[in-house]
Amino acid sequence: MNKIVLDLETQKDFAEVGGRKGYSKLRVSLAGIYSYEDNEYRSFTEKELTKLGEMIQVADQVIGYNIRQFDFEVLQPYLNFSLASVPVCDLLEEVEKALGHRIGLDAIAKGTLGVGKTGKGADAIGLWKTGKLDTLREYCLNDVKLTKEIYEYALAHGKLMYQDFFEKRELPISISEPSPRLGAVQQVSLF
Repeated sequence: MNKIVLDLETQKDFAEVGGRKGYSKLRVSLAGIYSYEDNEYRSFTEKELTKLGEMIQVADQVIGYNIRQFDFEVLQPYLNFSLASVPVCDLLEEVEKALGHRIGLDAIAKGTLGVGKTGKGADAIGLWKTGKLDTLREYCLNDVKLTKEIYEYALAHGKLMYQDFFEKRELPISISEPSPRLGAVQQVSLF
């Protein structure tokens, strides 16, 4: 399957752009993906987002954590097609359906995988502003890896776990493999 796990970091925070309606002003500092088709992790700077857009446009599914309400909102101004047309598995939406409210990637990762994030989104903005791109790339791709492993766990077991104070709790999650996209532009090799 041509599935992509996506996470992105921004150059600014909401306080710098006038609040939560300013997604397009946040600007992408770095986007990270895992491509199931290529079996590799990759990152894209702001100048390379056209290539990322080409990959997303033909994906059978894009997987993320809060991808619809954050990542896609920030990424959309860079693309010449609507991300609303892309098949998505938003793990946060699935968690919210099961739990009735939202919880962060870190809580799900610690509960399900026994490991957490390596930092916070605000830290990533600081890394961007101080030019620490290698550390930013490492942070972003770690979030991609956690999201990929959480997705695979939910797919295999039909559940996720999270830490609720001192107790580990289980969430039933109903996700399945996507169908290949019909009518999606397919890449053709001439060789």
